[in-house]
Amino acid sequence: MDMNETAIKVLKILEESPGPIPGEQIAEQLGISVSNVWKQIRELRRLGYRISSSRGEGYRLEARTDRLLPYELNRKLRTRVIGRQIRHFERTASTGWVAKRLITETDPEKLHGMVIIAEEQTGGVGRLGRAWVSPAGGIWATIVLKPKIPLDHLFMLTMAGSIAIARAIRKEYDLSALIKWPNDIFIGDKKVAGLLLEISAEADTVHYALLGMGIDANISLDELTPPLRETVTTLETEVGHPVDRVSLFARILHEFELRYQQIEDGEYESIIREWKSLSLTLERRVSIRTINKTFSGEAIDIDEHGALIVRKDNGKVERVIAGDCFLQI
Repeated sequence: MDMNETAIKVLKILEESPGPIPGEQIAEQLGISVSNVWKQIRELRRLGYRISSSRGEGYRLEARTDRLLPYELNRKLRTRVIGRQIRHFERTASTGWVAKRLITETDPEKLHGMVIIAEEQTGGVGRLGRAWVSPAGGIWATIVLKPKIPLDHLFMLTMAGSIAIARAIRKEYDLSALIKWPNDIFIGDKKVAGLLLEISAEADTVHYALLGMGIDANISLDELTPPLRETVTTLETEVGHPVDRVSLFARILHEFELRYQQIEDGEYESIIREWKSLSLTLERRVSIRTINKTFSGEAIDIDEHGALIVRKDNGKVERVIAGDCFLQI
């Protein structure tokens, strides 16, 4: 959902006005009726803009919306490709499902860089098909990509996304966000964000990649179930007040585009080096659970394919390509 063109024009007049502006003046400027101005004001208020009105003086924009509307994101985006197409939903089952539906209707090449955002997801899915709790106040998004990256390096898209989220949180709020292998962002010992990469490919051809991300931004811990409260934190909780989600997400997309370009340019070592510098997992004792087995040891490295290298308690070194990693205290 997005603003209609008339609402955007009304909003721009309010933004540029140093004080209150009468509805008649807005109507005259845009060549529309006063009742249509009122209709657009009502729509802007519904979208979360705080607009005051007084009979004598007119309308004034008091505060911007906190929704992740394309109009708001475009004001702050510093990317060339990522996020230059945006689809926004108040509520959807999953941004990933929306992306897959769009791909069946459109050439993925034309969708490259598109970002699908939902204020709330009702059927969010994480790794291994687990439910992903996605209430209003978070950032729930999927980036559609048509990568020009070799198949065996596509895992780096998750690395680039993890680095982007961790860097953005650090720069915006001076919080020590770190990456837990394979795809979670932590602050302290609690998860604040996660990623999910889905790829469609055959032989050496990559049809598309979908990078899903979920960030617990302006969510009260009271909204989460007691078990989740033990393992999850939110930016609002860590900072002590609601955060500007638009600024944060615009920065994440910028940071992601920089790393995405590095991967396309074949600068794989610099991505792995940066990931390691932000790792919460390396040099820690971990428990690993894969489909076949469970074991403990020390996480000693990440190899060039993104696998976690663990020295087991018996001294043997194990390479973990996929699985759950639990940090031991």
